[in-house]
Amino acid sequence: MHALCDEPHMGSHNERILDQFTRQAVPFSTAAPIRDEAALQLLVDAAQTGPDDSVLDVACGPGLVVCAFAQRARHATGIDLTPAMLERGRALAREKALTNVTFDLGNVLPLPYSDGSFSIVISRFAFHHFQDPAAVLSEMRRVCRPGGKVAVADLTASADPAKAAAFHRMEMMRDPSHARALTLEELRRLLRDAGLAAPREDYWQMDIEVEDLLSRSFPLPGTEDTIRRIFAAAVADDAMGLNTRSVDGRVRFNYFNVVLTAVR
Repeated sequence: MHALCDEPHMGSHNERILDQFTRQAVPFSTAAPIRDEAALQLLVDAAQTGPDDSVLDVACGPGLVVCAFAQRARHATGIDLTPAMLERGRALAREKALTNVTFDLGNVLPLPYSDGSFSIVISRFAFHHFQDPAAVLSEMRRVCRPGGKVAVADLTASADPAKAAAFHRMEMMRDPSHARALTLEELRRLLRDAGLAAPREDYWQMDIEVEDLLSRSFPLPGTEDTIRRIFAAAVADDAMGLNTRSVDGRVRFNYFNVVLTAVR
């Protein structure tokens, strides 16, 4: 779920990606909100996936999206920068007895595929890790055949700039491979600027408990208590735009997610 580009100046960010998602491979891939079958099927349905489709999942992570699409499409391919994530994907495919999947180790700038190689090109929960999301989307469009579907599924930042900035500061501590979560309007603009048709929009939320999130995160050393304090303070004023609240003595919040599916 976390392939990035291979330009020399991106090396340090790629190193953070590899570090984070090698360590996160098991806790991320086993987290209930990430494995949620209804959310995965939302992506498959949004792309109107059929038995003739050839699918590419960009920054595929542990292969959950690849395997969901493979159950309906002719073939599904995932590409990612992190070998440990790809191993999780291959294991999941074996567990589900799927033979119509491929997992490729590689970067996304450029994608190592010919123009128009796939009928559906998707990326889930990866755009907030990309330092140049427009360039990645351009590559996704390139490898999608005309008339195919390009889909971006990701969490969104608040439209309130102050709340979005507060969310960004927290996420940079919690996950050093984070680049920036985009607002819904920024994601829409990315698709428009890439020359894609007006997208279909589907939404879902993740209801997360802070301690559960931290248990599968690898924050900057020494920042865990700061992150807890940020969330606790946000109960009063929702400072990050995440619907932060206290439930039975535990702090909970929501990631607000969207999938934008556009015709190429």
